[in-house]
Amino acid sequence: MRHRNAGFKLGRNTSHRRALLRNLVTSVIVEDRVHTTVAKAKAVRPHVEKMITLGKKGDLHSRRQALAFLQTDEAVTRLFETVAPRYGDRQGGYLRIVRTGFQRGDGAEKAFIELLGAEKQLEAKAQKRADAKAKKREELEKQLEEAKKEEGEGGNEEAA
Repeated sequence: MRHRNAGFKLGRNTSHRRALLRNLVTSVIVEDRVHTTVAKAKAVRPHVEKMITLGKKGDLHSRRQALAFLQTDEAVTRLFETVAPRYGDRQGGYLRIVRTGFQRGDGAEKAFIELLGAEKQLEAKAQKRADAKAKKREELEKQLEEAKKEEGEGGNEEAA
């Protein structure tokens, strides 16, 4: 029986579990979306919601509490300036867990944990990534064409 056994152990000792949760919370705040297992997503949800609540308060004490938990100063800045203001009128429920299938190795159920309202930012990131990929591909094709021209010119000189 699991009576009065709250929380998730995640198969780790206390320090490892705490480090894992801190890393996941930091990643969710910085990236807006993280792909992980369902158990980890469910375990990290209350921590992210607490950080957003601290961000909504916005005072110095809240900022110091967030700094004590989050891994980077960048995450704290993003939390207080970008993420928390999005949820000013919302009373909790800042995250969505979307199940995506099963992991190949051990069959663990996978999911995205993402901030609500982050679709615009995620689409902008995807578009930026696609543009960079297209530009890189274009440069590679240009280099290939130049290499073929040089190879063709080199072959003509040898024949002469």
